[in-house]
Amino acid sequence: MHDILQTIVEQKHKEVEFLQSQYSIADLKQQKHFQRACYSAKSAINKEKASGIIAEFKRQSPKKGPINPNANIKPVLESYQQANASVISVLTDKYFFGAKDSDFENARACLSIPLLRKDFLVHPYQVYQSKAMGADLILLIAAILTIDEVKTMSQLAKELGMEVLLEIHDESELNHINSHIDLVGINNRNLKDFSVDLNHSIKLSEQIPDSFIKVAESGISGTEDIQFLKTNGFQAFLIGEYFMKHEHPGQACSDLIMQISKKDKSCK
Repeated sequence: MHDILQTIVEQKHKEVEFLQSQYSIADLKQQKHFQRACYSAKSAINKEKASGIIAEFKRQSPKKGPINPNANIKPVLESYQQANASVISVLTDKYFFGAKDSDFENARACLSIPLLRKDFLVHPYQVYQSKAMGADLILLIAAILTIDEVKTMSQLAKELGMEVLLEIHDESELNHINSHIDLVGINNRNLKDFSVDLNHSIKLSEQIPDSFIKVAESGISGTEDIQFLKTNGFQAFLIGEYFMKHEHPGQACSDLIMQISKKDKSCK
């Protein structure tokens, strides 16, 4: 496991321990969002004329540092939604990604499309917490979880009405996929040296059954990349930095989706 990932996981275990001392699962179940019916990311991505774009809001990253530290979440997400993004992803990690406590609450309040809680989930408590926050789907990262942990947490998510995006990086993680997973994301970025290789992702995607929605993550920088990935079986594309580095991320999202639509029409 890469050093930064190890550091993040250690921090997450500390956070979970603290949160459990403050709020019990019974407390989480009393939160206003806990009983809400979730939107389906699968349906949103599969519907006719869907963009397949999972547009992400993040202020910074451990590798890149600040990306758009002063971005106001509400107008960005509203413009993502208006641009026809299929799903919205919001980072909730404060220490490494600069999230604010109010980010996810603000996101839930202004969206009527599926909302992904993007964080490093290491304990079932965080699955209950995600539901209480108003998440429609959660991210599980195979690199930081055992096969059994993925199974336990994905099953719990489904019981709570949420969907699950499992992120994998290499062949050794294919056996983390189980029947409770809805979407399988392949991170195009090598976590050891942070290089990007779309061909590696395509080889890996060929080993994933077509019953799962295949999501390309990281290192996507335009319509050519998306067309290449679409041709090779990917249905969804998680894009954050490419949008967030613009002064107006929503406009960047809108421009990209319009370009993809034009390409799709010209290919028919």
